[in-house]
Order: sequence, then C-alpha cells, then structure tokens
Amino acid sequence: MRIKDFEFNLRELAGSMGDFGTLFPLAIGYFAVNGLNPAGLLVMMGLANIVTGIVYRLPMPIEPMKVLAATAIAQRWPPSLVYATGFGTGVIWLILSFTGLVKKIAAITPRSVVRGIQVALGIMLAIEGFKMVATGWLLGVVSILMVILLRNSRYAPAAIVLMVLGIAVMGFQGKLIGVARFGFTPPPVTLFQPVEIWRGMVLAGFAQIALTATNAVIATSALITEYFPGRAVSEKNLALDHGFMNIISPFFGGMPLCHGAGGLAGQYYFGARTGGTNIIEGIIEISLGLFLASSIAALFALFPTSIIGAMLLLVGIQLTGFARQVKRRELPMMALVTALSLLTNMAIAFIVALLVFHAAKRWGKGNKYLGWMVDI
Repeated sequence: MRIKDFEFNLRELAGSMGDFGTLFPLAIGYFAVNGLNPAGLLVMMGLANIVTGIVYRLPMPIEPMKVLAATAIAQRWPPSLVYATGFGTGVIWLILSFTGLVKKIAAITPRSVVRGIQVALGIMLAIEGFKMVATGWLLGVVSILMVILLRNSRYAPAAIVLMVLGIAVMGFQGKLIGVARFGFTPPPVTLFQPVEIWRGMVLAGFAQIALTATNAVIATSALITEYFPGRAVSEKNLALDHGFMNIISPFFGGMPLCHGAGGLAGQYYFGARTGGTNIIEGIIEISLGLFLASSIAALFALFPTSIIGAMLLLVGIQLTGFARQVKRRELPMMALVTALSLLTNMAIAFIVALLVFHAAKRWGKGNKYLGWMVDI
C-alpha cells in the first residue's frame, strides 16, 4: 500500500461532496415518495463507499441508479419493488462479469462513442445545474464564483465552503429549528417477493442495465484512465461491483446502487485523488443514517437547491471538455451519440451508435456516405 493510496484531509473531504448533486434529489424522492428507510439507504451506501475506497484506493463514486430511481419515484413504487429490482440488476451484472460479456461489449465500443456519452452527460448535468441555479440566482451565482475561486484551495476547498454556506442559509432562515433530531436508528432487514424481481426489471431494470453499461461501467473505466494514468480499473471489475452491491444492499434497506462518470468527474473536480475520499464519504453517510435518520429527508429537502445546482453546472461544463480530445474523424460519431443521448437516452444512443459504427467500419471503405464516420 502506498501512502498516496489514502489521504484524509480537507481536499479529500471536499471531493467526497462532489457527487452530492446526484444523491440529494433522488434520495429525497426515495424517502418522501417511496417510503424507503433513510437509515438503510444511507448506511448501505456508506458501506459500499468504504469497501470500494479500500479495494480500489481511488475515488470511486457510489450513486443511485438514475433510470430506476426516476421510474420508481414517478410511479410511486412500494419499497419492496425497489429492493427487488435492485437485486435483479445485481444478478444480471454478476452474470455479465463472470461470463466476460461486459469485457466483449467494452472491446467493441470505440473511443468516439465513449466520448459522446461523456459529453452528453456533461450537457445534461449542466442543464440540470442551470435549472437548479435558477431557483435562487443570487445564491447560485455566489456559489459559482466561490467554486471558481476556491476549487484548488488547500485550506478552504469549495465543496466544504458551499456545504457550510448551505447549512448557514438554512439556519438563518430558521429552517433548522425543530428539524434536526438525533437518535440511533439501525438499518432494517428488508424483504421482497420473487415475482417483484421480474416486474421491476420489465418496468425499469432492463433499461437501467443498458445505461449502467455505458455511463457507470465503460465511461467510468475510461474516465479513471484519463484521471489516473497507470491505475486502470477494468470494466469487468466495475461490473462485479454492481453485482455484489446490489445483491446485498436490498436486504438491509439499500437502494439500487451504481458507479458513474458524472459522479467521478464531480469528485475529481472538487479535489478527490485517493481512496480516502470514499472512506470519508462512507463515514458521513453511515453517521447520517444511524443518528439523523428521523430528520434526514427534511434536511436534504431544505438544503438550498441553487448551491447544488452550481456544483452540477461546473462539473457538467468540465465533462464537455472531453470533446477537445477526439480526432477530427471521430467527431461525427461523437456528435451522433451526443445528439441521440439528449433526444432519447444514453442506452438507445449507445446501441444505435455501435450499429452505425461497425456498419461503417465494415462497408464504409470508399463509400462517400459511410467512410467519413470512422477512421478506417
């Protein structure tokens, strides 16, 4: 173990907060709409963070599965259906990892497609961040300026300053009075019916698998290579993570979990460089789940949206910067993936782009309609 594998300082603490923008909104929905137990959700997420940090010794985001969460919240699923669907996705990811299928999918995915996914994700995060900033322009603009000025500060990292600012604003507005209630709450033991696994997979699970393959496995692996040369993490290992996380956490109140290129970009942008980031975040989440479970949903909901929006906006802009790294011949394919991702979703864009790319590679030589799409 190298000293730099784990650091515990203000920079790593700030980095641990870099992906809170993807956690807060979906966690609030799970608590308020679906009735998931806050202790179970946060404790299992925290444990996943700690284990992942120890195993990889790198920043590695643990996030809610977005398609599944959005569907579950919109359709008001009962908790058991959420747990069952998470378990179902876990089983599929174990199969994809052990059979080597995920490695084969990654092998036939060109860099231009991965870059398109990353750029599309950056645009989506920036748009969502802009909408959130618009809920409070003054605070949002101040937050953006603070990020720009303090992002590389050793003594006052931007993410920490913004969290403190958000809590201070809540206190000034009198929103903390009577909301924060301390008390020990262990995570529950939760069960589901086997028939719910198939139902949840049909409703959202299979669509989530495709999105996870692009954003949480292939794009995340590529981004790790960009940020940490020589410390590559294979797609197979990331798939294995998704399998084990999601066959265990549903039995203790945990939501369906995944990695994510956006979360990794957020952590890195705000200072994460070692596995210490995950361990710090895990300790924070476990502490919140065990001791503030009765009030955490209200606290999350009251946190100023414009501050989270400022963080998302700047992380999104950073992700779009990967467009500068593609070759000219790769631009059409990257543009196709980006456009389809924004107009439909990443899973559809990924499948269509692979078909177009390999068709162009096979039949495009000398063809004025297909030859320009790939560097043959």
